[in-house]
Amino acid sequence: MHFLLQPRDTCYIADAGLTELVYSGYQPHAYSWDDYPLLKEILEAVHNALPGSKFNSLLLNRYKGGNDYVGWHSDDEKLYGSTPEIASVSFGCEREFFLKKKPSKNSQARRPDDEPVRKRSKMGGDADQHTFVLKHGSLLVMRGYTQRDWIHSVPKRAKAEGLRINLTFRRIIS
Repeated sequence: MHFLLQPRDTCYIADAGLTELVYSGYQPHAYSWDDYPLLKEILEAVHNALPGSKFNSLLLNRYKGGNDYVGWHSDDEKLYGSTPEIASVSFGCEREFFLKKKPSKNSQARRPDDEPVRKRSKMGGDADQHTFVLKHGSLLVMRGYTQRDWIHSVPKRAKAEGLRINLTFRRIIS
């Protein structure tokens, strides 16, 4: 596995001949599914659980503890197409997964009721933000315009002491 200095460890697996993955200035080495037979089996199980899905790549993230995280982002790279489908399978320590509506290009830092966005997001009950607890064995699927309209993160958590493996299956459109 090839690891980059980032707040988690990663490994990238893809079908042969696909467009190279590049994100945040990083281009991971693409391993073959044949290098990791267990991950190939999990891919088949995900395809069975999501009929019609045709994933051809995987980004594996290993979170060693609560200080490992992924910041706010969307997986909206052109190589995934305009409506990417991402299936995220989690193993190990449960972690919170946040999904937040992207601010519109015309929005300002304050809402019409003049309450700061940061403060509203922490209060809960806001339709523009959702929290999911990803438990061992959970499957989270993002489809349609999720990547266009939303951002997501797995924040640092002091109480998350265990190891977590997250597999994000994606389809690269060549």
